[in-house]
Amino acid sequence: MVCPRGHAFDIARSGYINLLQPQERRSRRPGDSLEAVAARRRFLDRGHAAPILQAVRAMADEGQILDAGCGEGYYLGSRRGGCGVDISVPAIDLAARRYPQCQWIVANADRFVPYADASFDVVMSITGRMNASEFRRVLRKGGILLVAIAAPDDLIELRGRGRDRVERTIATFQEFDLIKRDRVATVAELGAQDAADILRATYRPREAPPQHVTLSLDLLLFRVSGSGL
Repeated sequence: MVCPRGHAFDIARSGYINLLQPQERRSRRPGDSLEAVAARRRFLDRGHAAPILQAVRAMADEGQILDAGCGEGYYLGSRRGGCGVDISVPAIDLAARRYPQCQWIVANADRFVPYADASFDVVMSITGRMNASEFRRVLRKGGILLVAIAAPDDLIELRGRGRDRVERTIATFQEFDLIKRDRVATVAELGAQDAADILRATYRPREAPPQHVTLSLDLLLFRVSGSGL
């Protein structure tokens, strides 16, 4: 397992490592709350996002993997191992308890990724962090980067139609070559508990909960420019 570079750290009882420093916090409890991550986990545990998980795994599932902005570990935890980083202590704690085969770290990946150069074959950012320079630094030669962003129709029933952010995201990763792009979507039919959980997870209270929601992501697969195959 890859270890954090050059930082003093404590290991929590559930097994995660907390590297977050006071100056890196924008609030006392940065990132998603315990209520939000617990609601998202219940929603995901019912299989609503299974088609999206399968599409993500089909694009990037080999070698040493880093999930930057991993949340409660849904996309990384189904693998045999890997490393996940998130700024939310409740999210990382849930991930560490559920998926002990992976290494989980609390850190601000917008500032730095706490691993040595060329540590990973794959970096994933699933609706998470977009630190292009740090992602490139920790990728090995020939490594790949999978970025997933919310498609315009993602959660359209809750927030209306969103913007298409594909071209802007490609520009963010101009030091990488885009080698594949895809869009994956599924519609989740909601029971009462599902509706309550998706509203908690997205911080969108409503008087009339939705009967279904669309989950839709644009998947962008990159390779470091000039790294070859």
